[in-house]
Amino acid sequence: MKRFSERIGKKQIRQMVQKEDIDEILKNYLWNGLLIYIFDKFKGEYWRNVRSTTKTLCQRLWMHFFNQKMDEYPINGGDLFSIIKRFFFECQWYEIYDLIEFTINNYQPENWEEDDSVEQLIDYTNHTLNRELSAYRIVNYTITEITSNEEIASIEESLQIEDRFKPVKEHLRRALELFSDRKSPDYRNSIKESISAIESMSSIITGNPKSTLGQALKEIEKINDLHPALKSAFSNLYGYTSDADGIRHKLLDEDSIKQEDAKFMLVSCSAFINYLIQKESNTPENNV
Repeated sequence: MKRFSERIGKKQIRQMVQKEDIDEILKNYLWNGLLIYIFDKFKGEYWRNVRSTTKTLCQRLWMHFFNQKMDEYPINGGDLFSIIKRFFFECQWYEIYDLIEFTINNYQPENWEEDDSVEQLIDYTNHTLNRELSAYRIVNYTITEITSNEEIASIEESLQIEDRFKPVKEHLRRALELFSDRKSPDYRNSIKESISAIESMSSIITGNPKSTLGQALKEIEKINDLHPALKSAFSNLYGYTSDADGIRHKLLDEDSIKQEDAKFMLVSCSAFINYLIQKESNTPENNV
């Protein structure tokens, strides 16, 4: 709900998406999430009785995030907490996201059922990013520039597919990593990985390691109703990357491949993979 001052026009409502920037309000909220769910455990009585889970995170932060010497490791949690807080409020905007991403990937409780701090932090952070009009969200423990809830849902669904589609999942995960690199995103190779995920899916569906997307679509067409226009759209999507002038042949100027191109391919390929899995699950032999 808008505040009273916003409703009567006395205070301007934020309308610009926060991309390559974090304003003071968003920064404070992001810090509060880290503090409430993780960093409060670095201080006071909790630290004196600290479990190995928190100690491991602290050591990883010191060695692998701050790249410091272990013989200079802070002797108490309060000192480390002060270092982290000072870094958070003095660093570049993208380093804040680096810290959040590092934390959610390195805090590993002994019992996930008893300690859901990471999941709570992710939920809180995504809610905050959405409310404060940030261009970023946490998807599969990776901070990435995807602003639509539908896009996030599509990618997350494709990353939860069963183990027999593991190669597909690995290509999608790599596409997401390349797309999400805040310092040097690699959009060309992200697109390649997205398409490779579809190729892997095609091979699994047809049982033929050399199967192409076109062959997979024919296989699906035999068993399930597939509208010709939809089949054509998917084939053209594949052709966009694979023909002589496509992404894979380095003939396109690198500068012509934009963030929106890689985003479109990642979301589209994720949605298409989800579609193929659903189609396959509806085949007669899989419904016996």
